Amino acid sequence: MNGVQCESSISEIDSGIIWTEALHWCTGLKGFVLPKHLGMALEPHQTSVHSVTLFVALLSSCIVIGHLLEKNRWFNESITALAIGLCTGIIILFTTEGRSSHILVFDEELFFIYLLPPIIFNAGFQVKKKQFFRNFVMIILFGAVGTLISFVIVSIGTMQLFKKLDIGFLEIGDYLALGAIFSATDSVCTLQVLNQDETPLLYSVVFGEGVVNDATSIVLFNAIQKFDLSHITPSIFMEFIGNFLYFFITSTSLGVGVGLISAYIIKKLYMGRHSTDREVALMILMAYLSYMMAELSSLSSILTVFFCGILMSHYTWHNVTESSRITTMHAFATLSSISEIFIFLYVGMDALDIEKWRVVSKSPGTSVGVSSILLGLVLVGRAASVFPLSFISNLFKRSESGKFTLRQQVTIWWAGLMRGSVSVALAYNQFTRSGHTQLRGNAIMITSTITVVLFSTVVFGLLTKPLIRLLLPSKNLSSTVSSESFDAFPPKPMTDLPLIANGQTTDPEAGNDNIPRPTSLRMLLATPANSVHYYWRKFDDGVMRPMFGGRGFAPFVPGSPTEPLLH
Repeated sequence: MNGVQCESSISEIDSGIIWTEALHWCTGLKGFVLPKHLGMALEPHQTSVHSVTLFVALLSSCIVIGHLLEKNRWFNESITALAIGLCTGIIILFTTEGRSSHILVFDEELFFIYLLPPIIFNAGFQVKKKQFFRNFVMIILFGAVGTLISFVIVSIGTMQLFKKLDIGFLEIGDYLALGAIFSATDSVCTLQVLNQDETPLLYSVVFGEGVVNDATSIVLFNAIQKFDLSHITPSIFMEFIGNFLYFFITSTSLGVGVGLISAYIIKKLYMGRHSTDREVALMILMAYLSYMMAELSSLSSILTVFFCGILMSHYTWHNVTESSRITTMHAFATLSSISEIFIFLYVGMDALDIEKWRVVSKSPGTSVGVSSILLGLVLVGRAASVFPLSFISNLFKRSESGKFTLRQQVTIWWAGLMRGSVSVALAYNQFTRSGHTQLRGNAIMITSTITVVLFSTVVFGLLTKPLIRLLLPSKNLSSTVSSESFDAFPPKPMTDLPLIANGQTTDPEAGNDNIPRPTSLRMLLATPANSVHYYWRKFDDGVMRPMFGGRGFAPFVPGSPTEPLLH
């Protein structure tokens, strides 16, 4: 924008009208673009303060109301934030006489740069690593292969069915983008119901699949935007597959590398002896650095920050002081929770955006048809990936306890039906600029995406708790707990956890009278000596932990806050 245009925009602001693009360019509010109705007779800075203050108040309300409804049979934090967002949007619509329903206008960069990193990092930081990597093959099977199956079904389905509807011109890249957009699952509602101590196998598969699924969807989406897929040839297809694998491998390696560097620095310098704040600050900044380095290198930042979280919880977290451990664990969880609430709150308000619905209102039947087709393809694509892959997985399982029952398969299928913030962000990225659209086809795609997200989150989310209680009664959950499923990463203090290994407890205070002990032969068959996990533990204890620290390998420094308790 040149000086004359900026002057013109500022004069409009002085006359009482704040245009979105004028604020966007002249005040630099990137990501927090303000809608027109909030700028009446206010200075830009004053307007932004009013808007952000109101949004923070709404976030606080979501936390309080979500706490009050925590044990409710139907509601959870996601649905609560959506409901508050819808109510707020209705109030704003009435107060602005139908001009807008937003406090802040969505910008996909706000989502990808600021809101998504703490969510994904905390997922890797809090994951039960032993169970996650023990089921890593199944997680990759459902998260990567299952996403590709769903991607193909949604892409081909929209390509064939949308031709019968008059929705405007869509290119092949748009159809493939829709396949990536609606392959991104949101299993938050299911994970809030499942208990990783009662159903470790199911929880780790649903949780791990959700993270890998989001990463796969975004990698597919980025690859689609980089390639000209209007004329697909075998060479372009092979290049597309190679680019996809390159993203996965390099993104994972970058996350692992940054995690190891942070562990090595903190282990060698042991900052907590002098300043706990430096340890906490370094962990937070190194985690965010891994994400931004992946963005700068055009890699999958989700995979990078997820594996950085896993490495930092395995090595770095054990090298810091006790106060730093408690602080970082709660800090990451808090940032993740606020980001999730922020996203669902905004989606609720965006569902009432009058600009998009005004374009779509001219052909409501077409909009309903597109939303119905997309929702149906989501159901079919999810079923086509879960049940066949579960059948294949069961063929390679020797023990019956490791196989997926039909009820568990239905639970996994249901967990992947909900669509959330990643789908909304990708849809905005593909079909809009700065949260606005004037083209009829783009408006239909955005409104249909929001409709599917709202319907799946509210309707499927409301039925999640009753369905899981029906499929997995709590009286049967305890029998599925494997003693090997508990991870070394402690959501509770280490002193409160029994040390469990090979079916036996080493807790000296544990009673041994009523606990059945397996025979040595059964133990050998159940945990073969030459397993992948066995070799990894030998390598980890012999090479990695002495170099990068970790549980049992943290340096002893006299006078530190942690070591007197441990020694």
